[in-house]
Amino acid sequence: MLSLINLSVKYGNNLILNDASLTLHRGESLVLIGESGTGKTTLAKSIIGLGDGQCSGEIRYRGQNLLLMTGEEMARIRWNRIAMVFQNVESALNPLFNILEQVAEPMIEHGLLSPREARSKAGDMLKRVGLSTAHFLSYPHQLSGGQKQRALIAMAMANNPEVLILDEPTSALDPVTKKEIIELLREIGKKCALLVVTHDLAAASSLAERTAVLYGGRIVETGPTGALLSDPRHPYTRGLIRSYPDMNGTKDLQGIPGRLSRPEGGCPFEPRCTQRVGICRESHPELGEAGSAPGQTGGRMIACHRGGIVPLLETRGLSTAFGPVRALNRADLTVFEGETIALVGESGSGKSTLARTVMGLHRQSEGEIYLEEALVRKRDKDFYSKVQMIYQNPAESISHRQNVLEAVSEPMDIHRMGSPAEKKEKVKRVLDEVELPSDDEFLMAYPHHLSGGEAQRVAIARALILEPKMLIADEPTSALDPSVQAKVLRLFLNLQEKRGLSIIFITHDIALARKVSDRIVVLKDGHIIEDGPTSAVISFPGHPYTRRLLAAAPALQCGLSNGFPAYNEKCLSI
Repeated sequence: MLSLINLSVKYGNNLILNDASLTLHRGESLVLIGESGTGKTTLAKSIIGLGDGQCSGEIRYRGQNLLLMTGEEMARIRWNRIAMVFQNVESALNPLFNILEQVAEPMIEHGLLSPREARSKAGDMLKRVGLSTAHFLSYPHQLSGGQKQRALIAMAMANNPEVLILDEPTSALDPVTKKEIIELLREIGKKCALLVVTHDLAAASSLAERTAVLYGGRIVETGPTGALLSDPRHPYTRGLIRSYPDMNGTKDLQGIPGRLSRPEGGCPFEPRCTQRVGICRESHPELGEAGSAPGQTGGRMIACHRGGIVPLLETRGLSTAFGPVRALNRADLTVFEGETIALVGESGSGKSTLARTVMGLHRQSEGEIYLEEALVRKRDKDFYSKVQMIYQNPAESISHRQNVLEAVSEPMDIHRMGSPAEKKEKVKRVLDEVELPSDDEFLMAYPHHLSGGEAQRVAIARALILEPKMLIADEPTSALDPSVQAKVLRLFLNLQEKRGLSIIFITHDIALARKVSDRIVVLKDGHIIEDGPTSAVISFPGHPYTRRLLAAAPALQCGLSNGFPAYNEKCLSI
């Protein structure tokens, strides 16, 4: 019913929308998500002819290109066939008229009803959106934000439009009012097609059957809302979801490195993408089926030269034996670019064995390891420049005979990289990155001069000096006190956000795994028995052993009464 075909919008020399294409079918709900400045509102206003930019491409409604219509022709469609609820409720309503008059106005302007009939229908519409007769004669300044939003929805629905566009309909509302507005919009969505523009992912998940992700003026991913939000394929979509505070989420508020820019050529996300390759800078990717099997993609579309988030490391049937004992038994594991996987399980479950086998410290008895889709036949300098390991005890990776400068720069010595001055400068940069001093006094310090947290950060700096793509961290915080542990974990998350690192985080503490990981992999007796998104494993564990681990996870007990926390001034942490 409504199609956008290669829609571009310019404001002066600034290209805000660039060849954006979307289709909205009758009775369908579609949500458009993305950061501020990506072009969402520009797209919405262009559809109803209220944008003041220079448009090209096509906006087709019932086969007609709206961009070719005269102002008079467009006025007959606006508010009549296609209506919009604007983001800023404070400026969208006229302060000089009461809301009954404002809801009646579109019906009168389009000559559909007499003023008396229009006011009568306006009253009915206001009741339908949950406003009482006591509010009919109220002026905008006498209404709450939620009441104004309801009045705007009533105004937009007054002429029974076929398409309703909503620009951030819930952004300024409190949670209770937001829930009521979402329920109202879902009911309205049964009668017309909805296009919802929002950065509120919770609203998106409740309102729309399909979701499109807009970045830098281009559509970078589309698909069924549930599938897209639970299994994002584009690095930008994953970053958006990681950034969103979710009551059911685990690892969130991580953010996306860099900031929005609009490069002239290439993929718009390339400057911020951690898996970019040469072609990403040279040409922009077209929106195509996500996956290799046509017709089996579940309606998922993605614009990415690499086909979406790619695997960095894979183990296939990996086994390790110590004499007659199989410490690792046919382990299949995939770690994607920029992903944190937590390996959890009791001592002896095979967590460290898997890590050390990947690193070549244990000999694999069978199976294969792939790094960037290439079979790993030997652990050479190229392998170790991409994969580094951080041990539980810094003494395992830092010699007591080396000062900080020597310990951190040693990998560069092994790889014969840089002059002494270049090595020192790079050591200083990496120490700054892990939030350690970089003055000469600290560079000359030896491990026994450092606290436990400082020594572990030095070990992390040593692992980062070659700019690897993956870190394997084996119980890296278990020997630290909770305060230092929290700082080190925050450091891992910051490093991942900035560098796009993939991280295998080994821990026996499933509560800790919940805070840092995108996925949890559970091992028992050398077998991988469960593997899934962290929120799903925590909320709906599938294996009895996983449920046992969750039941045994430590939790603060504070003023519990009849199984419920006592909320008082002595128990503010619950």
